This record gives sequence, structure tokens and C-alpha cells, in this order.
Amino acid sequence: MENFAPNSGTKADSVTNTARILVIAGSDSGGGAGIQADIKTVAMLGGHAMTAITAVTAQNTIGVDAIHPVPTEIVLAQIDSVVGDIGVDAVKIGMIGSAFTAMQVAERLEQLRAGQPGLPIVFDPVMVATSGGALADEATVAAFGWLMDVATIATPNLPELKRLTSEEDPVAAALHLVGQHGCAVLIKGGHEEGDALADALIEEDNMTSWQGQRIDTTSTHGTGCTLASAIACFLAQGSSLSDAVARAREFVRVALYAAPGLGQGSGPIGHADVRLDVGPGPRLNQVTVTGSKYERSVDFYRRLGLRQIIDSPDTGYARFETAGGVTMSVQIDADEKVLATTAIYLECDDLDERVEQLARSGIAFEHGPRNQPWMWREARLRDPDGNIIFLYKAGEARRFPPWRMQE
Repeated sequence: MENFAPNSGTKADSVTNTARILVIAGSDSGGGAGIQADIKTVAMLGGHAMTAITAVTAQNTIGVDAIHPVPTEIVLAQIDSVVGDIGVDAVKIGMIGSAFTAMQVAERLEQLRAGQPGLPIVFDPVMVATSGGALADEATVAAFGWLMDVATIATPNLPELKRLTSEEDPVAAALHLVGQHGCAVLIKGGHEEGDALADALIEEDNMTSWQGQRIDTTSTHGTGCTLASAIACFLAQGSSLSDAVARAREFVRVALYAAPGLGQGSGPIGHADVRLDVGPGPRLNQVTVTGSKYERSVDFYRRLGLRQIIDSPDTGYARFETAGGVTMSVQIDADEKVLATTAIYLECDDLDERVEQLARSGIAFEHGPRNQPWMWREARLRDPDGNIIFLYKAGEARRFPPWRMQE
């Protein structure tokens, strides 16, 4: 693929437009935060993550057991290596490792931006892990000013904001940083007490705020890393700063809901289940069909293996979730005539075994699995109201058949 900057306008509408995100951060052996969370976030948002690892940590959901900073010259070498070959469309900075590394990275990014004016740089001033372990000493925190001088936006939580400025009022603290360093500041309100939360983006001439309800979960490890990486990815894809923050917040919130519940402490969030909720371009992730009898339709789709997530018999509406996050609904309207002009396709890796199992349970198929000329294997059936459904297996032939149009 050609190297180009997504935010430059080149090939702006192409689905192959891959944002190249350089992540400068520490590694989290537990996989919930740090480089691991950054890579998962960028990948889920359609970007390509490159890394300059600043520290190796031994940590899990309970705490940080050990930290080994990577020598500054190796951090810089990683940056130079990937930028010189692959290029970069945005930079995210997390755990920085040491004061000297902070100063040297800031200098390198300043040089990089001299050749790429407007290059987005997102700085998450990581000081303490969600589990409580310290990730930056006083000298390193004092050197954060160098990074804010080159950053487009800094994303401190409330304790970090207070430590950076000694200001008690968050807005006053953010304005202090904006005035001193010239970067925008996102005040993250997750450490506030109560169920109502607010985040605020403070810029030199504008303030944007978002309100939301606290999500009841202990799986919050890596939320700050994820938010900052998502902002970087959206900026690289051409979003405005406020829009990038809004979309990144939505990514984090959905991932909190989808947390897998791992570990004994503050667990990781569910990056893998956000691929269809937030991202670039139109996404086909919801289909609705008409039915005539609520209980009959619900029973049929649950027997197919779909998980029901909305149950509203009074309104005649049920919604189901498929593997991967796509949803489909049944809207009951006894007076509507169902015309089977559109087919629903549900892909199954275990197609033959699943069809056999469903047939044995009493679900009737119009035909069993058949190989088709278009390289799909399909079994056809109808729901109780006559809507056409295919269970199929296509693999790479769905998106990449030999006759795929050349871009």
C-alpha cells in the first residue's frame, strides 16, 4: 500500500486509507493497558499501530510488580525506524519511562512536526496505573512539560491534572496548562464521585463538555490509554479535535460495557467487541425484519443461536446480537404482508454441523449446505413469517473473491 497521510485529503474516501499511528508508551504484561491496549484500539478503529516501547512492566489487574525502563537511545531508534519507512499520521504518547526520555522524545517529535506541520500528537500523562502502582517519578512528571509543548492535546485525569498544576479547580488547572504549553487539555472526570460524570475539552478559544452516567464495572484498566489512542486514530482519519474526543469517549464507554471480566482486580475493558460500534465510514450493523407473532419469532431466532438483548412484547419488538456485534431485530406487525425480497445471511464457521444440529431440533431447511458458483457454501431456510435466511460459509471469498474489483 502507498504511504500517504489520511488527514491530507489524499485518497480521503478510499476504504484502504489506513491511518498510521505511532504509539510511544510502556508495555503492560497483563494486556489491559499500555502498548497492548493501544494496539487493540488502533486495530479496532481500522488504523495501523507502530510502537516505540519506553518501558517493560510486570503488572496485572492487581498491581505493578516491576518496571524496567528502555534506554532512551532505543526509544528514539524505534521512532526513527518506523517513521523513516512507514511514515506516521498521528502520535500517541503514554508512559514515558524517564525524564531524559521525555525530553529527547519531545525534541524528536518537534523535528518530525517541522517536516509535517499539523501532525496530531496526543499526550496521556500517565503517572499511576489503575491498580494504584506508580508509573512515573517526580523528575519524569516534571519533564512532562516538554511533551505538552509539542502536543496537540493532553488527556489528564483529575489527580494527574492537579499534580501537574497544583490547582484545585480542574478548569483553572486546564486553562493553566493551555496557556503555558499551547496544547488543548481534555479534563477526564472519571475520578469524580457519584454516578454523573463530565469530561471537558479546553482549548485556547473554546470549551466543549460531555456528560454521561458512570458505568457500573470494576473493569477499567486501560481506559486512559484507550481513550488517547482512539483520539489519535480519529485525528489521523481527519476528525476535528472535538469530534475525535466525542467518538473516542463512545469507544471507551462501549468497551467498558463489553469488558470480559478478567483478573482479580481492575480488569481490562472489551476492545474486541467495539469494532462495529465506532469507526470510520458507514457500517452495516443492524437489520430489522417484520413478523406477525412475537413469541414465535423470538423462539425461532433464539433457536438459531442469536442472543436476545431487547425483549419488548408490549411494543412487539425484539433485538438480537450475533457473534461479532451485529444486531438484528424483529418488529411485529400482524397487518403487514411480509414480502421475501431480501435475504439475511448469517455466516457460520461450523456450517454443516450447525445445520445438522438445527435440523434435528425441528427447524426446517429449504435446502442443506451447498457449494455455490460464487465460492460460498449455503443452506437456505425461512423464519415463521417467510423471511429468507441463509446460513453460509464464505471465508475470504466474501470480501476477497478472485473477481473483486481493483481499486
